[in-house]
Amino acid sequence: MWKLISFLAALASANLAFADAQCTRADRSTWQQESIFRSTMKQQGYRITKFRVTPGNCYEIYGFNRQSDRVELYFHPVTFALVKAEPVLRR
Repeated sequence: MWKLISFLAALASANLAFADAQCTRADRSTWQQESIFRSTMKQQGYRITKFRVTPGNCYEIYGFNRQSDRVELYFHPVTFALVKAEPVLRR
């Protein structure tokens, strides 16, 4: 029985590790426009190669920072506050 409980606990924690960040439950009418977000990120030195809205209602970007390091970042769509940064390994 303990083996089953341990297995289920490990499985649950593994799923949480791959979950998207949860940013907001605010109505989308309060979100800043994607074009404004992209412009703000460009001014901060980011080069966006992929943009998406996550199931957790974050603006997620893949791309490069000012130092040309690969980044995967999650931002709050109303405030543009950084919510989560995922490490991206160089190949």
